[in-house]
Amino acid sequence: MDTNEMQAIADTLMRLVTPEMKPKQLVKAVKKQHPNASKKDIARAAFYSIIARADEDQGKARNLQAFAIAERTADET
Repeated sequence: MDTNEMQAIADTLMRLVTPEMKPKQLVKAVKKQHPNASKKDIARAAFYSIIARADEDQGKARNLQAFAIAERTADET
């Protein structure tokens, strides 16, 4: 995944994530707009978004962090 694609997915994540959204729901919503993105790509973009925008919206950053950690943990099991 190139930087432009990661940025696009990160923008989508920031736009879509809500506190009550479950990881599967977020992946499904992102895949509607980025059908070629894998779950791993989406998790990477979530980490990227946290790093790049943590100061802008701390609530969304926390939600994305929980999502990204859950997806990384799911990949390891």
